[in-house]
Amino acid sequence: MPLKTNNLKFTIKSKTLTAFAFLLLATFTASAQEIIEETTSEKAIDSTITTGAKKVDGVAAVVGDYIVLDSDVDKMILQLKAQGASLQGVTRCQLFGKLLEDKLYAHHAIQDSIVVSDAEIRSHVDQQVQQFLQQTNGSMDELLKFYKKEDEASFREEMFEINKSNKLATEMRKKIIEDIEVTPEEVRQFFNKIPKEELPRFGTELKVAQIIVEPKVSQQEKQRIIDQLKKFKQEVESGAKSFRSRAAFYSDDPGSKKSGGKLPPMNRTRPRMVKEFRDVAFSLQEGEISEPFKTDFGYHIIYLEKIRGQEYDVSHILLVPEISDDEILEAKEKIEKIKTDINNGDYTFAEAAKEFSDEKETRSEGGQLINPQTQDYNFELTKMDPELYGQLQGLENNTISDVLTDTDRQGRIKFKLVTVTDRIDEHDADYSRDYLKIKELALNEKQYDAIGKWQNEKITDTYIKISEARRDCDFSSNWLKK
Repeated sequence: MPLKTNNLKFTIKSKTLTAFAFLLLATFTASAQEIIEETTSEKAIDSTITTGAKKVDGVAAVVGDYIVLDSDVDKMILQLKAQGASLQGVTRCQLFGKLLEDKLYAHHAIQDSIVVSDAEIRSHVDQQVQQFLQQTNGSMDELLKFYKKEDEASFREEMFEINKSNKLATEMRKKIIEDIEVTPEEVRQFFNKIPKEELPRFGTELKVAQIIVEPKVSQQEKQRIIDQLKKFKQEVESGAKSFRSRAAFYSDDPGSKKSGGKLPPMNRTRPRMVKEFRDVAFSLQEGEISEPFKTDFGYHIIYLEKIRGQEYDVSHILLVPEISDDEILEAKEKIEKIKTDINNGDYTFAEAAKEFSDEKETRSEGGQLINPQTQDYNFELTKMDPELYGQLQGLENNTISDVLTDTDRQGRIKFKLVTVTDRIDEHDADYSRDYLKIKELALNEKQYDAIGKWQNEKITDTYIKISEARRDCDFSSNWLKK
């Protein structure tokens, strides 16, 4: 019986990042993929790689300038298993169909002169190798054995090619939909054509506000950190020490510490780091080390190693100030007083947030949280971050939680009060109240249609050859050009 592959439908429509998005080591991949449940079991799908049977690797397909080997599906299965993903219900035809899609995107990305940075990809591969080595207790031999590679060089080169192909595919997908927008009229038409019995149903939603109080770092501790960074700068500039050794020994950034502070290349046109960091990095001359400066992460110095057009190769050292027990106690007493004052009617929660909260992102909004997924104030209960859900459990509207202990991105302690400012019960979609969600659904459909149209046209125009052994898959796209 032919097996269904319905990859395209879910490439654009699904917004939840599933295990399938980690395919082929592709942490570059931005789109999501959802697999339709089939009767094929997890045991069956990887039988060819668990039975020990040997077969000659052959060409499964050719898509433009790309070749898909018979072994590529097995490699995808290995990668998914390495990521801890379940393969229950995933068919080999679905995986094969995903490969064909990615190669079609990558091929036309090259045809459209889309350029990706080899240096950025190699830096990404370096990070991947370090992550994978953690799974093998630092043993490269075990890692190579698992991925069936003879040496590290060939392993890295294969990872590079996989990541480059996936990055090209991602950039091509972005280009197809980058200019697609929906007008209010299109949103209205989209909503009106949905039968009443098929209207989306949205779960219970909460509006949430919070007040954050962080222990203050003493001036003496700040100066100690700055002096330490100035000492590192002087040691490197004098030639007494290397920047890499200072970073490896002393930096508080676990992500770059092992590589001597080296970060992925920074690009002027695609900024990733926080603004303060970018401003300093892009102001340096090649070979220069910055003065100490502050970001939300702590205090840094940056070494600009090389400038290559729009790309900057940088390393940094991060030091995070220590906070004393007295400073922690002082912050806890402050937030307890804030809660008492609110309960006594001295302030509303929003007034207290504007006056006292240390969280600049929410302070001006009276502590009101913005949902990063929808960019509005509503949080759907079933999709809420589990930690936030736990903090809100049992809270009635406009009641204040106990003082909660939390940590920031660097693991530093902070104290928090949360409150539910509004609650909307589970309901069928309402055009006025749920306009932003309906707009997103309408945009998804328009993007999906654009991707489908593009794919159908490019399949017709592109040289594609599917091997006889793979032609029994019942593809949703016309890969067989019937």
